[in-house]
Amino acid sequence: MANDTSGLGIGKAVKKYLITGILVWLPIAVTVWVLTYIVNMGDRLIHLIPAQWQPAKYIGFSFPGMGVLVATVLLFITGIFAANVLGRKILEGWDSVLGRIPVVKSIYSSVKKVSESLLSDNSRSFKTPVLVPFPQRDIWTIAFISGSLPQAVADALPDENYVSVYVPTTPNPTGGYYIMVRQSDIRELDMSVDEALKYIISLGMVVPESLPLKIHVKEVQ
Repeated sequence: MANDTSGLGIGKAVKKYLITGILVWLPIAVTVWVLTYIVNMGDRLIHLIPAQWQPAKYIGFSFPGMGVLVATVLLFITGIFAANVLGRKILEGWDSVLGRIPVVKSIYSSVKKVSESLLSDNSRSFKTPVLVPFPQRDIWTIAFISGSLPQAVADALPDENYVSVYVPTTPNPTGGYYIMVRQSDIRELDMSVDEALKYIISLGMVVPESLPLKIHVKEVQ
């Protein structure tokens, strides 16, 4: 009997140390994998540049991450160009040309509007974490306000203010549901987008240090 108890104790210790080792190495491995994927993708993009213009031709060698560096510089230069009057005029002309091409105009305009909504500092879209009743009343989930409703949709809804929101899935927030919720049913959260995403991705296990809400939730006894 003593041997059985000793065996169980050794088994628990081995399990404990194995889990501890996994918790140490798993975040490191995933981080390295993601960074390696980004660098490799950037290095593939550099092959789109004509061979005579590639940086390796001038410096005599190539190194991992050169594509990311070139892409960053290119984006920075593009941003400077697009911020001045001449650049804006050229981009407006480019938008006008693409806006006249069938099929292309639908894809281009949709991606452009989504990008502006996600990245523009002047937009409120996807910058306000909220609580909404989903998939039914009295069951709540975290969502993000995604913008205003088109007039045609608003007119078809009951005579009450509705707001469009995006409900991300867990643990992959890139998939989710676009729904329209009564404004009176929305509860804003006093938390950042990063905190909300971490909370969603971690299945609710990574709780922000402070999570003040604008509603009061009674603790389950």
